[in-house]
Formats: sequence, structure tokens, C-alpha cells
Amino acid sequence: MSGYTFYPDKPLSQYKKSDTGLIVSIILMWGIGIGALYVCSAAYCSKVFGDEFLLVRRQLFASAVGLAGLLFFAFAPLSKVRKILPLVMLVCVVLLLATFVPAFNEERNGAKRWVKLPFFRFQPSELAKFALVLYLANFFDKYQKERDSDERSVFPAVVVMTLFVSLIFAEKDFSTGLFLFLICLLLFFVSGIKTLWLIPMAAIGLPALAMMIVWEPYRMERIAGYLHPEQFSQGVNYQTNASLRAIGAGGFWGQGIGNGLTKLNSIPEVQADYIFAGWTEAMGFVGVALYFVILCVFAWRAFKSAFVCPDRFGAIGTFGCMAIIFFQSLANVSVVCGAIPSTGIPLPFFSAGGSSMIVTLCMCGFMINAARGGCDSSEETENDESDDGALEVLNEAGVYERL
Repeated sequence: MSGYTFYPDKPLSQYKKSDTGLIVSIILMWGIGIGALYVCSAAYCSKVFGDEFLLVRRQLFASAVGLAGLLFFAFAPLSKVRKILPLVMLVCVVLLLATFVPAFNEERNGAKRWVKLPFFRFQPSELAKFALVLYLANFFDKYQKERDSDERSVFPAVVVMTLFVSLIFAEKDFSTGLFLFLICLLLFFVSGIKTLWLIPMAAIGLPALAMMIVWEPYRMERIAGYLHPEQFSQGVNYQTNASLRAIGAGGFWGQGIGNGLTKLNSIPEVQADYIFAGWTEAMGFVGVALYFVILCVFAWRAFKSAFVCPDRFGAIGTFGCMAIIFFQSLANVSVVCGAIPSTGIPLPFFSAGGSSMIVTLCMCGFMINAARGGCDSSEETENDESDDGALEVLNEAGVYERL
């Protein structure tokens, strides 16, 4: 295995062609998500707002904004993306801090996760996922190039990660903060950083996470409800039990769109975190299998793009974006099925919420860019000379063998 290399043998110009499989899988997940949102929200919106298409229209508006972001990140040279990264980080920090300012924030269920913008509400923690992945990808690329430097240290990356995760925790968005922390640890691992750094991070992080769980009674109640579901059937487990009934009602072929869907009315806010239950009831096992096939194709094509992209920044960033969308999807579906305790993590492309849709499409644009090589023609010669290989850091650190 020592002779294995991640650097593609083909000339860089051949990577200008877009990855059709990746693009098609993105379009399919977006289309299915819009359809599932209509199925799950039509009755609610018609009853409460008198407009069954209200949430769908909002999602389409967010999709239009996200499409603009997708096109930008899909066609902008990665060198230009790196230049605007400090601005993206600054905007993200400002938005995260704005959630603590009464004039700008919006509180729901005791959590201050949204900022009121002129035309819509925005959840800064969603942007923080993308911004932090780009920052770490940029940092680890520079870190690898400084292999002979005595000043090489991952301390700046640890500080920035801690700052972002702490601000998200302070918003009382524990699930998103924990999820982002785990994604960052994954990027530390695949980027070839010495695993000794994980020991002090774990020694500090794990007790802190345990204290935050114990500190909030509702978090302990969720864990207790997961461990003893029969004792909390009408409490914290009400949504999960209603979701399981909806999934069971779907059967093999599903009840069909608009043909009953009786269980949806018993799931509070089904159009948000539990939207997968609505899709399952409507489309049954066939719909579930279709979704997972598309999700796996998406993950496979994005993963392949990460390992052939000649630009380390693009490669690590693509891996991080893929990990966010893929593992967030698995986490959401696991909650809906009762496999893990309830969280507030949305299902990418499906759950109602413009912030998630916009950021998800931006991440998809970045992955499409990396699949095309991630650089313009003026940069090809420079990158050919400077890069020993796409994700060479993975190869040197033996991560290929680990994975």
C-alpha cells in the first residue's frame, strides 16, 4: 500500500468536466425534498394560513437564493474562494453574535438561534458549518505545506473551532454544536494531523459535553425517554411514537400522495425535523429505498471527487461538505426511526427552513467545483508544480489504510 497515491495520473485539464452523477443526485434530492415538504405541510398551511403552498413557496425562494450561491461556488476558482474566506468567517461570527442581541434575534422554545434579516429569518449555525469546514480545509492545506516549519501547530484551528462551537452551544443549539464538533474531529483525522492532539481535545470536550447535558433538564429527559420509551410515551417521545406509526402506515408501496396520510396530523411540526416520516408514509419502503440510493450515490460521487481533486483545499473541503450532508441525513433519519435520542437537526433538502437549504446548496456548489478540478486554466501550471497530489496528506498519514 506504500506505493499508493491519491494524485490523479490524468492531466488537470481533464478534470474540467463536471461530475454528472453528483449533479443529478443533488437535483433529485432537492426535487424529492420539495415534494415531501408539500405532502407534509399542505394540510397544516391550508388550515392555519389558508394557503397550502405557503411553505413550499418559501422553500423555493430559499432555493433560488441557494442556487445563486451554488453557481458562485461551482464556478469561482478555489483561489478566489480562499481570498473571500476571511470575510465569510467574519460575517458568520457577526451573525452568531447577533443571536444574543434582542434587537436582531428571534427566540423560539427558549433558544435564540435565528437572526431577523430584512426579508427572512436566518440561522447562523447553518452557515457556521460551511464556514468552519472551509476554514479547516484552508488551514490544513497550509499546515501540510509547512512540513519543515518549526512553528507548525494546529492550535489556531482548535481555537477557531472552539469559538464557533461555543457560540452555537450558547444559543442552546446543543445538537448542532455537537454535530459540528464531531465533523471537525473527523476533518482533523482525515487531514493527517497527529492523533495525539485528539487526547487533550477529548479530555476537555467530553466532560464539558456531559456537563451541558446534565445542566439542561430537557436534555436529560430526552435521554431518559430514549432509554425508557414506555414511560414517556405521552411526553418527550410523543413525536417519535407518532412518527413510527406513520412509518408503519406507509407499508411497502406507501399510501400515496394525498390519499389519507392520517398519521401526519398527529406529528407536531412534521414539516421540520420529522418530515422523513411523511415521505415514508406517502411512498412506503420503495420511497425510503429510493432516497437512500440517491443519498449513497451523492456521497460516493462527492467522496470520489475529494480523492481526485488536485487542490488540497478543495479536496478536504469537499470531504467536509459531503460529511455534513451525509451524516446529518443519517442522524435525522435515525431520530425519526427512534434509533437515537431526539435532536433538532434538520434533514438536508427536505426540512422546512431557508437557512439549511441555502447553505446546503452552497456546499453542493463547492463540491461540484472540486469535481471539476477546482481551478481555472491560469492556475493549472502553478497547481501542477506545487501540489504533490490530491490529499497527499491523507496518503502520508496512512489515512487510506485507516479508512
